[in-house]
Parts: sequence; structure tokens; C-alpha cells
Amino acid sequence: MVAEPHIQTTAKSFLTQQEKDAINHEVSLLPYKKAAVIEALKIVQQHRRWVSDDAVAAIAAYLDMSTAEVDSVATFYNLIFRKPVGRHIILLCDSISCYVMGYQKLYEAIQHELKIKFGETTKDKKFTLLPNACLGCCDHAPALMIDEDLYRDIEAEDVRNILETYT
Repeated sequence: MVAEPHIQTTAKSFLTQQEKDAINHEVSLLPYKKAAVIEALKIVQQHRRWVSDDAVAAIAAYLDMSTAEVDSVATFYNLIFRKPVGRHIILLCDSISCYVMGYQKLYEAIQHELKIKFGETTKDKKFTLLPNACLGCCDHAPALMIDEDLYRDIEAEDVRNILETYT
């Protein structure tokens, strides 16, 4: 079920022209407009840091989908953020390899330095800490990723120096 026309117009105007252009590019690469939903979510998140309910409605209207359809995709993927996040996202790998190689000590060191637990954001909105099932470097465990930076073979003692590089 697609939203009523007046709701579509309001929702579509929520997206910036830059977001619409990027979504249109993705749509042009696919056989069906709806197939661009994941890319549309990523585009909005890239511009806004997270995907609000209004953004979900706007994407739904723009791609001729229901908000429930878009929300079901958004909530399925753990790297689509449905609430505000910090400037830097810390993904701490909790796979079996990382767990065995010292994940718990890294988690405790991050908690100590930032005073947050999984799913929380620091008071200054600088960091959000999230668990991640696998960062794909089991041969260099434990690992974490901050934004696009991958850190492998980390010791708990490295955490403070790593965090200090992010302003």
C-alpha cells in the first residue's frame, strides 16, 4: 500500500536534492525502483548520520513503497542507524575468534575510557559503541572498526591511543 498523494508530496520534499540525485542514480542501475531501498537508506544515513521515521516515510514515498516495507529493511540491517549516533561509530567484533583472543578486555577498556556500553553514545556525542558479529579478520583478532578504520591485533592498552586520534 502506497501513501496518499498529499503525504507523498510532503515526504518527498523531506529529501534534499542531493539525496534524490544519488537515489535516482541507484534506481537507474536496477531493474525495479524498489530494489534501491537499501542504497536509499545508506544515502540518507550518509548525509544525516541516521535514518529518522520522517526519512523512512520520505524514502517510501520516493520509491513508491509503504513505510512498513522500508522500515522492515532499515531495521533488518544492523548498520542502518534508526536513532541518532555519535560522530564516530565504534564497531567491536564479538565473533568467536575475537572473543577467544581478548574481546572482553577490549570491551572493558572502551567502557572505561568512554563511560558507555553497547548501544550508547558518549555525552559529547563523539562516539557510539556497537557490537558487530564479524569484521572479517579472524586471523588478526581481536579487531574493532572506527568509522572506516580497521584495527587488528589490538591489545587493551592500545585503546586509549586509538580513541585519542579521533577529534
